[in-house]
Amino acid sequence: MAGGSMAPTPLLKDELDIVIPTIRNLDFLEMWRPFFQPYHLIIVQDGDPSKIIKVPEGFDYELYNRNDINRILGPKASCISFKDSACRCFGYMVSKKKYIYTIDDDCFVAKDPSGKDINALEQHIKNLLCPSTPHFFNTLYDPYREGADFVRGYPFSMREGAPTAVSHGLWLNIPDYDAPTQLVKPRERNTRYVDAVMTIPKGTLFPMCGMNLAFDRELIGPAMYFGLMGDGQPIGRYDDMWAGWCTKVICDHLGLGIKTGLPYIWHSKASNPFVNLKKEYKGIYWQEEIIPFFQSATLPKDCTSVQQCYIELSKQVKDKLSKVDPYFTKLADAMVTWIEAWDELNPTGEGLTKLSISNGPAK
Repeated sequence: MAGGSMAPTPLLKDELDIVIPTIRNLDFLEMWRPFFQPYHLIIVQDGDPSKIIKVPEGFDYELYNRNDINRILGPKASCISFKDSACRCFGYMVSKKKYIYTIDDDCFVAKDPSGKDINALEQHIKNLLCPSTPHFFNTLYDPYREGADFVRGYPFSMREGAPTAVSHGLWLNIPDYDAPTQLVKPRERNTRYVDAVMTIPKGTLFPMCGMNLAFDRELIGPAMYFGLMGDGQPIGRYDDMWAGWCTKVICDHLGLGIKTGLPYIWHSKASNPFVNLKKEYKGIYWQEEIIPFFQSATLPKDCTSVQQCYIELSKQVKDKLSKVDPYFTKLADAMVTWIEAWDELNPTGEGLTKLSISNGPAK
């Protein structure tokens, strides 16, 4: 039959960008070529902007270094971290696509228990395109997956679910541990493949990892700010978790869902636990106050956009966390700058954010 041998069009080919932060040549893309080549890549180069980053032939990409970030954002570039993978969120800002998938350059294609290569991107897309169940937990996990459904006792009125804003994937081999756990378990590897996707319940926080993550940029993009980390900052390795805590509070407020579980990637390289400890140690103490802050954070009903929610959250960060350390005053200001920069690059005509940023009631 004519055309019978043609490969199917990849899901969301023209609606998704892959964002990769890096300081090195992207040889790892060769392994991902069968899955990533049809998509557009946004590469955010960290560190020395004069270094040439080599990208394998055949990929459609745009690459931004620190000079580009400074040129595009001007003074607002101060909100983008330097010498830290948190710089990836610049890629979220300049993308014009509906969906984002972000992956670290030390992550490779994993295999499922049958030995088949896992198309992580395809699974993320499936997660995002079907609803979540944040308001009532389904004991068979994702009821929208093939072979599953809602269990007895699940309210019929809630079976339409909620729009899925985030798909949080996991890792085989090197787990995403903090430095103290790395030091205690230096040889531990994750070999357990759990064939499950579940919605994180409303009101429950989680530690979001940015190395294998997808999200609906139109639903939640402005909340995906990875904070101030790295060069000149007192903390590192909390960039994705900060974004996750803010995003979860806002998703709960707006009635959106976050899924975690499949897909897995193969995390190939354990970072140095002693270097990590230097980056993390303040955060290890601070999070004992950060977490209760986010657990108790509430947003006013008149916050109906992600930007409005994020600006309100920035005010609460400044008001309640600045006493923990002056860093949080700086971070709260950067959160506002991030939203201003986002709206400049992504004008929507709403005008609502500008009113909120003025810190006064709408006139």
